[in-house]
Amino acid sequence: MVVKIDTKKIDDILTRGVGEFIDPDGAFRKKLESNPEKIIIKFGIDPTRPDIHIGHAVILRKLRQFQDLGCKIVFLIGDFTAQIGDPSGKNKTRPEINMQEIITNANTYLKQIGLILDTTDKNKYKLLLNSVWYQSVADYPVGTMVEKSKKWEKDRKRYTDIRSDHALPSVTLWNLMSTLRRITHAQLIERDMFKKRIDSGEELYMHEMMYPVLQGTDSYAIAGFFGSCDLEVGGTDQTFNMLMARPIMKANKQDPQAVLAFKLLEGTDGKEKMSKSLDNYIGIADEPNDMYGKVMSIPDSSIVNYFELCTFTPLSEVEEIKKKIKKGSVNPKDLKMSLAKQIVSIYHGEKKAKIAEENFVNTFSKKEIPKDVQEIKGDGELLEIFVPNKLTNSISEARRLLTAGAVTDMTNNKKLTAKDKFISGHTYKIGKHKFIKIK
Repeated sequence: MVVKIDTKKIDDILTRGVGEFIDPDGAFRKKLESNPEKIIIKFGIDPTRPDIHIGHAVILRKLRQFQDLGCKIVFLIGDFTAQIGDPSGKNKTRPEINMQEIITNANTYLKQIGLILDTTDKNKYKLLLNSVWYQSVADYPVGTMVEKSKKWEKDRKRYTDIRSDHALPSVTLWNLMSTLRRITHAQLIERDMFKKRIDSGEELYMHEMMYPVLQGTDSYAIAGFFGSCDLEVGGTDQTFNMLMARPIMKANKQDPQAVLAFKLLEGTDGKEKMSKSLDNYIGIADEPNDMYGKVMSIPDSSIVNYFELCTFTPLSEVEEIKKKIKKGSVNPKDLKMSLAKQIVSIYHGEKKAKIAEENFVNTFSKKEIPKDVQEIKGDGELLEIFVPNKLTNSISEARRLLTAGAVTDMTNNKKLTAKDKFISGHTYKIGKHKFIKIK
């Protein structure tokens, strides 16, 4: 039986929140309308930091819509390319990241993507690591994996076993050199951030220039696994990298992938794109009160963009919101409260979203401490509780909060420093939105 695809739904998927859709001959659109179950869509992410934020979720939620049409999503973890680091949006070389940190970060991704994607249906989801075609198992530091994550080692072997089901492309130095024969230096330095680095006199290293080539090679490898790689999705800052796959695939007699580049979600500062390295992000695993409070902290100028990219609010309603803001006929705080409640509902459910809203009102309007404060066991230095309880990603971040006077003992209304010890039974406010109680 032929299932008729709703073309209006496809129009919405390919336009809402989209910065650019590149499908020169319309092949992807035709295949999506006629044989969506045969479509392979690639989404790659380098685990350079823990946690997935709602900027990533803009893409993940779109991928879920593709899954609902029957498409297969290949979630590609760049455990190899993370060691190089894409200089996307950066004016300097990314610092090297060690394998232990990559493994830890990747595990947080695997725990969180199931909040959005259907990861249970093998016909609609496949997880891959690009080290499968860049490194042999023998070359990989599995000893570290055993210490850090036995599950990761087991899974990685399972991913490698795909060799028996599909023809694994041979991505060797010879293959890469053959690919580079078809890519010019002039093509590579067309990338915006490469140009900026050169113009400003900053160093530009060869391994960084190789990154787009490796990302394009990933698509070639995936097409080798599954017979096609029909579409790659990412942010508009990744458009150059995603397009790099097209000449590589053509050179290897594969149908070149289409590219769907999404608008970038700005962070809570309203200026830079949402980024964990800039600490302006809202994690999809953030607890409800924290998530609600972070949404409330965005500038008024970001309200419309957040409604379009982060919620299911119909675009017609988003346009009405935009008009009301322009006329000044609506209170931005009311809009943000609606926005915050919707976003928390998506990741935690309506019940917890309602409680988070009540806690916000009580805390910031009535100056009360929330009822469901996170309780933490501890005995010792204040700094020791931050990282183990995921209050911050690092000790240095915790020190910055304390130095800035952003940690308060609510029981005696005292700003704390790194030298202070925590007191059992006391409640602490960390930053603007997080509360904990020591027990």
